[in-house]
Amino acid sequence: MHVIYLKRPAVVVTGDMYCKFACARVHVHVPHVQRTDLYVILCPSPPNTHTHTHWCGSVDTAGPVCNGVACFGRNRPEGKILETVGVFEAVKQHGKYETGQLFLHSVFGYRGIVLFPWHARLYDRDITPPMSESKPDPPGAHGSKEVKGKTHTYYQVLIDTRDCPHISQRSQTEAVTFLANHDDSRALYAIPGLDYVSHEDILPYNSAEQLPIQHELFERFLMYNPAKTPPFTPRDTLKAWQEKNHPWLELSDVHRETTENIRVTVIPFYMGMREAQNSNVYWWRYCIRLENMGSEVVQLRERHWRIFSLSGTLETVRGRGVVGREPVLSKEQPAFQYSSHVSLQAPSGHMWGTFRIERTDGSHFDVRIPPFSLESNKDDKAPPAGYTF
Repeated sequence: MHVIYLKRPAVVVTGDMYCKFACARVHVHVPHVQRTDLYVILCPSPPNTHTHTHWCGSVDTAGPVCNGVACFGRNRPEGKILETVGVFEAVKQHGKYETGQLFLHSVFGYRGIVLFPWHARLYDRDITPPMSESKPDPPGAHGSKEVKGKTHTYYQVLIDTRDCPHISQRSQTEAVTFLANHDDSRALYAIPGLDYVSHEDILPYNSAEQLPIQHELFERFLMYNPAKTPPFTPRDTLKAWQEKNHPWLELSDVHRETTENIRVTVIPFYMGMREAQNSNVYWWRYCIRLENMGSEVVQLRERHWRIFSLSGTLETVRGRGVVGREPVLSKEQPAFQYSSHVSLQAPSGHMWGTFRIERTDGSHFDVRIPPFSLESNKDDKAPPAGYTF
């Protein structure tokens, strides 16, 4: 059994069962972290003194050791009791997680719960496919490589609001946006604490709590049913909300490409059409994740976009950073995720580009943003009503 003890902000380091999470996603060399956090180490078997020294540098002997779990802290107030969050479950190599599955995000570390799955087409440009099963680049995009789409599972999830402040510098927690239901064609609103998570980013766990996740939609969407596994089942309100907003929530295509150990993943979403000054304006949001797969510390400095519209226009956009930030990607904090928006006066188009990345020695290199299509729904309906009932 692998018990999770968590007090935010926290670092979770795991043993062999979750070695990918430990080695590539979070702080392994705990003494180098300049914080007064609580740390947790999870091992497949009860750790010995050598294991403690190897992983942790030093151990707070007041921390409990039970069932292969060592909990320790730095500058922890005497008598401080850790909160038991839950018990890890086996990661699913095949199949999908069900509605109500509790999890830790393997990259950003937040607690969440699965609402429902999406089956997307993943176009991974790091894999060379047979030509007959490939998707060509849009006109003018860099390279001439064709990419095969592979079915991949993502999940619509709720983020625990207690964890949002601790991930806000690395991942937007209000990234799922909609067009507003009024005359202002540029007005947007967001659903806080709603996210899309890839199957491999799920670290499942279970909890004895009836309200293990704090989010305003938790009790509206889910009910506790101890006879079920997982014990949180969907309410009719969740099913109705999913059906009503399906065109605006649906995740269909995912695009991925790696340049010099920096992997860029793009997910576009069609948001709808509005009339503005006697013309139709089509809106999309796109979610981008940059991930440092290597050990070198780098920083995103500039963005360079090319936006092609079916109407025949080609727009170039350059600027510093993204969403007002110039994130640093390191081995300790390898990922940054954000969302932005684009509008066209045509029902479809394409986007591609590069990010200018700076190394610690001041040198630069360009990371390719994989080209992706902007497609509108042919049966364009009324805008979504949002999450109020």
